[in-house]
Amino acid sequence: MEGLLEKLGPYSGILWMIVIFAIFYFILIRPQQQQQKKRREMLSALQKGDRVITIGGIYGVIKEIKDDVLTLRIADNVNIKFARGGIERVIEDEEE
Repeated sequence: MEGLLEKLGPYSGILWMIVIFAIFYFILIRPQQQQQKKRREMLSALQKGDRVITIGGIYGVIKEIKDDVLTLRIADNVNIKFARGGIERVIEDEEE
């Protein structure tokens, strides 16, 4: 490896920067992008009747969807409106 670095001479610093960037990409950036994509897909797939948890920890059932505003029923005759981005996750039946 040292022989290769000696041949590269002044370019060895650039090579190390590329290697470090590649490590950061595969350890930090790429997993975060995949997580964001998964969240966008979950938010776009929300449907009336889904049981959800908001980012604030409120459990509810989606009663109505208008663009980016969701109406959640959190108790009998208690409905609140939430931004679509305020939903953390959909509750699956086996989680209850």
